[in-house]
Amino acid sequence: MHRSFSLLYGPKRILLLCDLPCPCFMTLVSIIIRTFSSFNYVLILSIALRVVLILYSEWHDARSLVKYTDIDYRVFTDAAQFVLHPGPGDKNWAQGPLGFIFNVGDPYNRATYRYTPLLALVVSPNDWLHPSFGKYLFAACDIFNGILLYNILVSSILPKTQQNKAKTATWYTALHLLNPMVFSISTRGSSESVLSLFVLLTLYDALKDRWNLAAVMLGVSVHWKIYPVIYGFTCISTLASPGNRGIARYCNARIIRFGIVSVSTFGLLTGMCYLIWGYPFLYESYLYHLHRLDHRHNFSPYFYLTYLTYPDGNASVQLSFWSRILQSPLTSFVPQMTLAIGTGMLFGTSKIHLPFAWFVQTVLFVVFNKVCTSQYFLWYLLLLPLIIPRISMSPTKAVACVIVWVAVQALWLSEAYRLEFLGSNTFYGLWVRGLIYVVGNCWVVAQLMQGYSVAKG
Repeated sequence: MHRSFSLLYGPKRILLLCDLPCPCFMTLVSIIIRTFSSFNYVLILSIALRVVLILYSEWHDARSLVKYTDIDYRVFTDAAQFVLHPGPGDKNWAQGPLGFIFNVGDPYNRATYRYTPLLALVVSPNDWLHPSFGKYLFAACDIFNGILLYNILVSSILPKTQQNKAKTATWYTALHLLNPMVFSISTRGSSESVLSLFVLLTLYDALKDRWNLAAVMLGVSVHWKIYPVIYGFTCISTLASPGNRGIARYCNARIIRFGIVSVSTFGLLTGMCYLIWGYPFLYESYLYHLHRLDHRHNFSPYFYLTYLTYPDGNASVQLSFWSRILQSPLTSFVPQMTLAIGTGMLFGTSKIHLPFAWFVQTVLFVVFNKVCTSQYFLWYLLLLPLIIPRISMSPTKAVACVIVWVAVQALWLSEAYRLEFLGSNTFYGLWVRGLIYVVGNCWVVAQLMQGYSVAKG
């Protein structure tokens, strides 16, 4: 059968046209092209896909020992039940100074619940409305994220003179809405889409010069999960006075107001939760993550050292000062925060560069985090559709970046499979592959930095 195709490549879009004698195939291609050229069609398809997967999860979980639903979703649901049903006695009551006033239980009675109590409240309809309410809520946040991405692309990213701007924005938004990692994680019951919504709202308001609203949303984001605090430094760099040098650049009314509003929002939410739920809230939501030791295998380059030095309960062993420093979980924050904050301050010189600066910050934060799992990839993949239009890169290099990003993960996962399922002692080999993962991701980020530096924003 004769087959020919032409690939039209440009920095703004890729279009594949297939010339095949099969009319049915051409009809299918035509339908796909028309679908992905209309944002409404992509939105409807995305909603239908998520609803079907949630319904399937209920069917699958009722019939299989291996559940489709993520274990975290059960943790959220149990925590919500603890909040809604306080007592009996003093075993399940909010432990804050004002906890008795609100007559609520303690979500931290659920082991491994290490989130803000607001998440338990948000998914509380799981208990009294429908067990899958939280999944539908997380999927809805996915859809709102897609709408925000589309609006940011149209209003702030794509050039005003570009033709078919809506169609181009639709294709880029589809990269997020129809990403299997995105829709599978939210329909399995992970709450990452809620945080993603807060982050995108922060970015959207900043790009629209609504800095007070951006500061409020940043405070909400940091309360929900700590890592968005790195974006605050980029916002400060954006708001800095360009005519001044040194520390004087960062001493202006806009930065002071932004800092006061964002810190006050975070403080208000955190203070309110502390007054109701007390020290367990502070420890589980924030303090635990500062000294967390996770010796289970993950992408982090620190996991093997943690595995070898994990406390065995022998308190009689005295470690030297430098040994204690190297084993401290706080040590990993030094390279991580230096790179994340440094790149944010470097690239965040203007609001038009905020999406790229946040993307680079997030990648480096994730790669150098002391615990790194595939779920964390969503933190930077969220911003990918916003930076692609401003990357100038040859097709060869673009393909190489994708191959390297996928290959280093596949290399690690192949060794993790031997450890997890075959029981082989591959900890050292897994650590070596973790280092390759770090190098590969850093190379990809470096290529994107180079491509962005010559792109016309």
